[in-house]
Amino acid sequence: MHLLVNPVKDYAWGSRTDIASLAGRPVPSPGPEAEMWFGAHPAGPSLLAGQGRSLAEAVVQDPAGLLGEAVLARFGARLPYLMKLIAVARPLSLQVHPSAEQAAEGHARGVYGDPWPKPELVCALTPFTALAGFRPAAEAADLLAGLGLPALEDVVALLRRGAVLEALRVLLQEHRGTDGLGRAAAAVDGPDHALAVRLARLHPGDPACLAPLLLRRHELAPGQALFLGAGVPHCYLEGFGVEIMGASDNVMRAGLTPKPVDVPELLRVTDPAAVPLPAPFRDGVYDAPAQEFRLRRLTGEHRLPGGAPRILLCTEGKAEAGPLRLAAGESAFVPASCPEVTVTTAGVVFCAEPGPAYQPAPAARAGAPERGPQITG
Repeated sequence: MHLLVNPVKDYAWGSRTDIASLAGRPVPSPGPEAEMWFGAHPAGPSLLAGQGRSLAEAVVQDPAGLLGEAVLARFGARLPYLMKLIAVARPLSLQVHPSAEQAAEGHARGVYGDPWPKPELVCALTPFTALAGFRPAAEAADLLAGLGLPALEDVVALLRRGAVLEALRVLLQEHRGTDGLGRAAAAVDGPDHALAVRLARLHPGDPACLAPLLLRRHELAPGQALFLGAGVPHCYLEGFGVEIMGASDNVMRAGLTPKPVDVPELLRVTDPAAVPLPAPFRDGVYDAPAQEFRLRRLTGEHRLPGGAPRILLCTEGKAEAGPLRLAAGESAFVPASCPEVTVTTAGVVFCAEPGPAYQPAPAARAGAPERGPQITG
């Protein structure tokens, strides 16, 4: 077992308090801290504390010992998941992730840096707000029509015909720089319009600021989780959480960002029928249809069987994992060669591991009903 030292990404939308506070560092941090990565992705691998090498290098040197034969057979010599702390102080870009087939084909064309998909799950540590998945087309048409902007009549007409992707294309490609979007939204009373006003102030002239009128809004309470598969347009708005995903950095952006935008490719991988899924918490596991990962939330004492590569992250209190002691913000890697590990926590530990060949989790136990994230828009 190895303690980890993990990289922090300083994207502009990050918080100056959330990650620093959890890690016990001075608050506010010198600059924004958006994500802390736990894993072996080449864009930001964790380091094995005191060893002078990264987890990615260790996997290359001993893939069977660290990953186990089952993971090698399913995913090759790579850790199939990436866990993060994500601290959202400003809205992220409007984005979509490709499917496995789209990622492989796009990687061959040089469009994507990774040949793998990026299904992801976010679990809230604080109240967390996201836009994800299209509203019914007629509902979105009514909301856009309510702005009273003649310039958007073409988009509204397409939505009324159910041509969601074409409506999105026209909005993003033909209305960039359109004046008055924020002013029009400010004239309408409602939380979704207020979000559009906020986005328009951050990104003047970007038609993606109308995303709150096209997508559903999801409010997650601490402990609740949302799963996003391929093709689901989404935008995280605010909050602090634990995120786990396939070990891929494939993102296609539509707007709300200074980073490159590729609308044609985004439309190619967007599925208007794809919806985000609540990830119920059952028997210590968040149920999500992902082959690459599974996320456990551990409290009290748990025995984890050997044979799988795991990352443990303490987010509250303190914990013991075999011979290691973890405080809040600290993490450890458990190689597949490690036998059964007992994790005892006076707080909360999140455990990342490869997903099974997907099977829905068993029904919640009697007396422990599960509540999904609230859909408020």
